[in-house]
Amino acid sequence: MPRNAKPSAVPASLQPCPRAQNCVSSQATRTSQRIDPFPCVGTCEETLARLRSLIELTAGANIVTSTSDYLRAEYRSTFLRFVDDLELLVDSNSSVIQVRSASRVGSWDLGANRRRVEDLRRRFARLQQ
Repeated sequence: MPRNAKPSAVPASLQPCPRAQNCVSSQATRTSQRIDPFPCVGTCEETLARLRSLIELTAGANIVTSTSDYLRAEYRSTFLRFVDDLELLVDSNSSVIQVRSASRVGSWDLGANRRRVEDLRRRFARLQQ
């Protein structure tokens, strides 16, 4: 996928991260870009719905595509108005939600995409308590 292109509407799998250090993915092969998927708690569809509700409460987030097995949200930075894409994809075979978060431009994101996913993970874990 070209660096400035938007992800497809509903992919069968998540796009691999580019060589640039502005992407994290649970399906990445590079250690520096790898991040854990979200475990399904209850059904994967219920887990995705809970994650969606958390994303809806996040400043700067806009859900663009949402189905029972896929979600894509755009995050716009407040200062420079850059757009990052967050994708969540149900992987029922592994009972996880695969995740990918990537900047559309630039080659380094100062760790913003990893922080975004880890913040979502912390908020999701608090919901389960």
